[in-house]
Amino acid sequence: MQSNVPSTPASLTLPARRFSTFQIVYSVLFVLTFLGSYKLAQVKPLLLFEPEGRRNIWKFVTGMFPPDLSWNFLSLLGRPILETIQISLMGTVIAVVIGFPLGLLATSSLTFKGILHERELAGSRPQAMLHKGSYLLARAILSLFRTIPEFVWAFMFVRAVGLGPFPGVLAIAISYAGMLGKVYSEILEHVNPGPLEALQATGASRLTILLYGLLPQSLPNLVSYTLYRWECAIRASAILGFVGAGGIGQQLEISMRMFNFNQVTTLVAILFVMVAGVDALSAKVRGAIFGRERG
Repeated sequence: MQSNVPSTPASLTLPARRFSTFQIVYSVLFVLTFLGSYKLAQVKPLLLFEPEGRRNIWKFVTGMFPPDLSWNFLSLLGRPILETIQISLMGTVIAVVIGFPLGLLATSSLTFKGILHERELAGSRPQAMLHKGSYLLARAILSLFRTIPEFVWAFMFVRAVGLGPFPGVLAIAISYAGMLGKVYSEILEHVNPGPLEALQATGASRLTILLYGLLPQSLPNLVSYTLYRWECAIRASAILGFVGAGGIGQQLEISMRMFNFNQVTTLVAILFVMVAGVDALSAKVRGAIFGRERG
């Protein structure tokens, strides 16, 4: 009996992939932007390996060791280290106080759309426009806060209130309020709407829905991101010292200006320990919150 099955398997041909005009145009634009940035930014890696570059690097590296661990130098660092921690902590706390309410207003599901507003705004166009306007205003304020770097904020506040740690606190507070408020709003917008709708069906007020439906779901992520921002504030407060905003950065700027590179090594090591300590503390807090949440 003759079989109709072919003796050799049919060759499978993959369909030719076609790129859309959009993909082609944006790929070309990306390549042109990259090449233009490479040229305009004057990227010249070989400069590091030229005689003058090697000589300067070697001078810097050899000057960094051994670190300055003398008591005369270390005794000067107690107050700057404490100032750095205080600047980062107070700046982050004030940023939360400013950013959280703005983040609530910048959350569209809380302000003007979604199941929580269907009945309230269905027949009230002026009220709907007012809610939408508050949402847009909050987003604009948050954008303004985070558009200006904390370094520039610190420079302006130093001019306004003088030298010291206070302008550093204000710079971190305003800049980080914009970042925190933006991320808070995104976290709140992506919670599970089921519990919120269930609370609304029982006649709960918006405040009750916020406290018992929205915050319990989003609290771990809110706390996690806030602690991460505090860790970033430690590094930022060190940089702000370069414009006279206090902290260990001011001593770092003095040591670099005086070419005391061995002191720079000591200061960088202290910063590393501080950031690592905050990171370890944050990890413990996050572990406790997420562990309790899973339990």
